[in-house]
Amino acid sequence: MARVELCNVSVLFPVYNAGRSLKNALFGRSTGGTIMTAARNRHPTLVRALTGINLRLEDGDRLALIGHNGAGKSTLLRVLAGIYLPSEGRVQIRGQAVPMFDISLGMDMDSTGYENIVLRGLYLGLTKAAIDARLEDIADFSELGEFLSLPLRTYSSGMRMRLAFSVCTAISAEILLVDEGLGAGDAAFIEKADERIAHFSNRSSILVLAAHNPPLLKKLCNKAVLMNHGAIIGSGTVDEVLYQYTELLRQQMESS
Repeated sequence: MARVELCNVSVLFPVYNAGRSLKNALFGRSTGGTIMTAARNRHPTLVRALTGINLRLEDGDRLALIGHNGAGKSTLLRVLAGIYLPSEGRVQIRGQAVPMFDISLGMDMDSTGYENIVLRGLYLGLTKAAIDARLEDIADFSELGEFLSLPLRTYSSGMRMRLAFSVCTAISAEILLVDEGLGAGDAAFIEKADERIAHFSNRSSILVLAAHNPPLLKKLCNKAVLMNHGAIIGSGTVDEVLYQYTELLRQQMESS
């Protein structure tokens, strides 16, 4: 059984050689984490990207992360994926987590599309036999045709994203971590990608989705949290948290 538990998790990023102009710019921002000065001036500036995150997910949970850009959604996804370690608190993950962000990681620009399917598959932990068994499905879904025999450097950014997305969604995951900002290509392919994510999430025990698309959130998720300045400030059903988010935006507009 897959399980996710975060207890009082915080993430701090040191900013080295931050001049006064950078500090002033950071302090003046209305989004993002909290800016602070480190003790004893060891590091002039620290960005607290996450603050006191408490989260528990069990089999069947489909969690939507809702909030403005810079609220901490992507940072939280990277903590769940094991990319960022917490500066404070505890993270316990049971089950294989598959991140669907930075999805072109592990691909080589001088290798062909077919070769990159193998490279990305191996990076995700698949065996060569398992990749070969999925090769036709991956190729068909990507709709890249003869381009799969050409080096990746001949692809547009949208074509590279199609290939990487097709590989990522061809495997099974116990914990699926999705960032909506995939930019998978044209409108027709994005619609196809949304359907693929829905199918993929149905095969996973736990889904965590960061998105700004209310219909997609309502379609895929059964609970939500509202993030603001790196903290969770609300939770409930997707409809409840979307309403909280709307109210937060209204209050921010009125106070600006």
